[in-house]
Amino acid sequence: MARAAVPSHDVADLALAPEGEARIHWAAGQMPVLAQIRERFEVEQPLDGIRIAACLHVTAETANLVRTLRAGGATVALCSANPLSAQDDVAAALVLDGVEVRAVHGESLDAYVEHVLALLAQEPQITIDDGADLLVTAHARGGKVLEALIGGTEETTTGLVRLRRLEDEGKLRCPVMAVNEARTERALNDRHGTGQSALDGIVRASNVLLAGNTVVVVGYGWAGQGIAERARGAGAAVVVCEVDPLRALEARMAGYEVTTSLRAAERGDIFITVTGSRRVLRGPHFARMKDGALLANAGHFDVELDLQELGDLATGGVHSVRPLVEEFVLQDGRRLNLIAHGRVVNLAAAEGHPAAVMDVSFALQALTVELLAGSGGELAPGVHPVPAAVDREVGRLKLAALGVEIDEPTADQEHYRESWA
Repeated sequence: MARAAVPSHDVADLALAPEGEARIHWAAGQMPVLAQIRERFEVEQPLDGIRIAACLHVTAETANLVRTLRAGGATVALCSANPLSAQDDVAAALVLDGVEVRAVHGESLDAYVEHVLALLAQEPQITIDDGADLLVTAHARGGKVLEALIGGTEETTTGLVRLRRLEDEGKLRCPVMAVNEARTERALNDRHGTGQSALDGIVRASNVLLAGNTVVVVGYGWAGQGIAERARGAGAAVVVCEVDPLRALEARMAGYEVTTSLRAAERGDIFITVTGSRRVLRGPHFARMKDGALLANAGHFDVELDLQELGDLATGGVHSVRPLVEEFVLQDGRRLNLIAHGRVVNLAAAEGHPAAVMDVSFALQALTVELLAGSGGELAPGVHPVPAAVDREVGRLKLAALGVEIDEPTADQEHYRESWA
């Protein structure tokens, strides 16, 4: 088969493409739901002629989403949502497959901004965001970029917070599908995906033994629940910190110790932030931490740990002690160890969610993109939930791929559930 023409791109090295192709193939074998959608897309062409811009983690799993969208007839341009998550070999493989990719592992903030702007300059009709940078930037720039938009999808809690602020101010000009809040997404991506991959990143970076240590989980949303559950399963004592009384109550009733972050600071061996907020661990916390404490962030942006205050306290210097671990030496000689520069640890220090988890996430993405493409402008501007029918279809396909059969309600049971009497 003839190779596609090489499009405009900014990647590390096209010679890495064979390794990337092997990685993409391996992930595809664990993504049967997306494969079923791709087969249908190839026949039906529901995205014919649609221009899509995607700002996502450039991984093998993302590559399979891109290929699914292209199979449906779309033109796709891709940039990286995080400089430390980009897989250079995957980026190269996609370029040689004819996809415009702008992603280099470790790229600067300036390069990232240039990449986002380059994708928007093509006036995409649908955006796929992991943090809302494409849509927020499109709204900031306005003009033809904004006018071309049919709508977008958002993969993260952080991104949805930003978009809902736009909506509250009456400035959101297109419909956005809240993929991150679909039931299948919450259950698999946040709880099981982040739960496993965040700890995977911490262990890879530090080689620490979880058993016997005290892990402080700051934030008990879906992702925090998964991290706490996996840490406890590995033999760690888990302490949860929360600002939401209902989530704090959930954690307490699940058997975890719940306390304030300042009290937990004195006791933790490993700290994991997963709140979607900023400066949740800062100077007063660092001042109380044990010598040798590990600091990691599993939230989307690198703002949950106050790195400015941590650096200011490190009068004894900052040293690289492992490839992804920096040691901050405080005035009294205590050492605090920061993993992956405070960036999202499951991607910066590991490979992100397993492909079997991203199979569900990206199936949701593909089906909601299809919904937007076929909406005919009927969806009003605003943040919309993923339709229950789409959520159930993804769950059904995943169960079928796992070889799991479930019961169906009888007509009598359906009538009983739906009747007011």
